[in-house]
Amino acid sequence: MPYVRFSDSVEVLQPDEEEMSEEILASMLSVARIVCDRRRHAVRAVHAKSHGILKGELIVDRGLPHHLAQGLFARPARYAVIVRLSTTPGDIQTDHDRAQYGFAMKVLGAGRNKVLPDDKSSSQDFLLGNNPIIPFGHVRAYREMARALAQSDGTAEGTARALSQVKPGANPLLDAILKVQASFPLGNILGQTFHSMAAIRYGEYIAKISAAPHSPELKALTGAPVDAGTDGSGIRDSVVYFFRKHSAEYSLRAQLCADLQTMPVEDGSVLWSEEQSPHQQVARLILPQQDAYSAARRVHADEVLSFTPWHALAEHRPLGSIMRIRRRVYEASSRFRHGENMRPMVEPADISELPD
Repeated sequence: MPYVRFSDSVEVLQPDEEEMSEEILASMLSVARIVCDRRRHAVRAVHAKSHGILKGELIVDRGLPHHLAQGLFARPARYAVIVRLSTTPGDIQTDHDRAQYGFAMKVLGAGRNKVLPDDKSSSQDFLLGNNPIIPFGHVRAYREMARALAQSDGTAEGTARALSQVKPGANPLLDAILKVQASFPLGNILGQTFHSMAAIRYGEYIAKISAAPHSPELKALTGAPVDAGTDGSGIRDSVVYFFRKHSAEYSLRAQLCADLQTMPVEDGSVLWSEEQSPHQQVARLILPQQDAYSAARRVHADEVLSFTPWHALAEHRPLGSIMRIRRRVYEASSRFRHGENMRPMVEPADISELPD
């Protein structure tokens, strides 16, 4: 199958992108400050609540064909990884509130050829969610969502109240975003398939990345309900309980772009057809039995570590306007959080830095 070759020309700056990016950034930081003032502590502007922090190993498959043997996956290798499971809101909310699940994976020792010149680390982050698209998949849509959320105080009730003020039909773009968000898959977080949602460079090509349950114990959890619990922390409890008894294996896959018209880079809200380009396995993610939420590990992951698509090798540069604005939002959020909490911002060099 002919796949689209990467070149700088696949990215096209959107009209008024700089101005819209400034507005988005201001809105996100405003809500983050409100949450910080209320809690007397800063949390992530998105994916504030963690449900598990895991260490494991990424094993790149042998004998990959040329179109898959790219970048991090160019040759068989084994990498230590850190995985943080989370939910989307920029506040610590009860698990009774519906939210998208997040799966942030940090690959250690990936290499020094980084996309950002001031990034001296050797890590590669992949930020995945349990939806194959980003409902606000380009900068203009993101601005509409940020405008609505700017009326919120960051709480679940405040967010619901702000979004309820949007009159159906008054903003078709926001209507479409909310409709997709209402359809996020539910069920046990460990049984979900996670997606990069937006495109990245994949060496000579362009791709989206996904992680799908592979081991029988994980597959058994696909679609399985999870009890939010009386304290609203049932997702964490289910993760801790699982890894107390089981290991887990995910299949890491690449879906290569075959047509820029039907599989666009600049709009992450467009679903890439699996018939046009199927997901192809490139590696296995092994997560052994462990204490998935020890106090020391939670504090280190939530207070010290940062995850961003821009912790990336040049061969896996994030692509499209949604990724360009995510660079600014994630950088600003991390600076704010670490500064307010007087915590160092550390990019780990070795898996031993993650406490047990």
